[in-house]
Amino acid sequence: MVQSMYRVGVIGFGHMHVNSLVDDFAAHPQVEWAACADTVPHTPSLSDEPGTRKANLRRALEYTGIPRQYDEYRELLDKESCDIVIVCSENALHGEVVEAAADAGCHVLVEKPMASDFAGALRMVRAARLAGVRLVVNWPSTWFPAVRKAQALVAEGAVGRVLKFKYRNGASLGPLAYGQQVTEAEKRAEWWHQAAAGGGAYLDYCCYGANLSRWFLGEPPLAAYGVQANLDSWYGDADDNGVVVARYPGAVAILEGSWTTLHVGVTNGPLVFGTEGTLVVEGHKVLVYRDKGHSEPTAVYDELALPEGRTNIAEEMLHHLDTGEPLHPTLDLPVNVDAMALLDAGLRSAKSGQLELVER
Repeated sequence: MVQSMYRVGVIGFGHMHVNSLVDDFAAHPQVEWAACADTVPHTPSLSDEPGTRKANLRRALEYTGIPRQYDEYRELLDKESCDIVIVCSENALHGEVVEAAADAGCHVLVEKPMASDFAGALRMVRAARLAGVRLVVNWPSTWFPAVRKAQALVAEGAVGRVLKFKYRNGASLGPLAYGQQVTEAEKRAEWWHQAAAGGGAYLDYCCYGANLSRWFLGEPPLAAYGVQANLDSWYGDADDNGVVVARYPGAVAILEGSWTTLHVGVTNGPLVFGTEGTLVVEGHKVLVYRDKGHSEPTAVYDELALPEGRTNIAEEMLHHLDTGEPLHPTLDLPVNVDAMALLDAGLRSAKSGQLELVER
């Protein structure tokens, strides 16, 4: 049954992706803003440069026009009637905030990664199921038509049986290196550089590969070997580089995340290697190679588009709530729970130095 309007609240402004999520919902004709509240950081933020939590919150109030701000998010949930709550807190608080929003009867949209560990993800799933609400995990990679086309080609057998999957992030010197003028002391105060808050490049970027490899390969992962390192971010205790090597039943996956990449020079991917060829996502194109050696691509797919009326997270989530039609798989719980279990195994491996089994 189509609901005419949805009252939407926002909790957490630590992740700068809140800005694009708020913009998507603000543009949707069925959205009415309720209120917003930030979570309380372990270390007070020192900067108000673009992308910091102070700037993100101010943008929501002054630019978007969200009508009310609460100092404590539980007060928001007590006093406001929300149909949907957008959660963009620091990763380590996802479990706590999502549980509270679900208990208040709200559908929840949480920004990637699902949580900072597998226990947090299970806490979120349990809360949503007990409350009978929908829990959706947003991924920027979901909204790239080339990624969707690549998965469809792999599923159709374009490269035969898949043996290896690779993905890494693009050029990045960290979340506060996109023109912001921040000192190292100010970076230290931001949750991104704090391990206890769920910061670090491993969770920030390896999570994309975990989500996409699970979707592309179509089965749960079995085990993982993980590495974390802080190589050039001495002011924080979170990693700035991470790698996961994952064992799936019929394939391996190599997932990389880095905050020390000045320039890439090669495609981020995904790259998929199969028994009959190789598939490469290169920007907005998908290239398929089926001839041995360094040849030109056998097929090139471009001029791709997303389904009409489902081109961003607001359209997709409200379409799902209105019609009951399935969410895109990357946004739904089966893929996300398995991806979080994989990331968790990699985190445990980084500490133990051993191959770790993926929990179920």
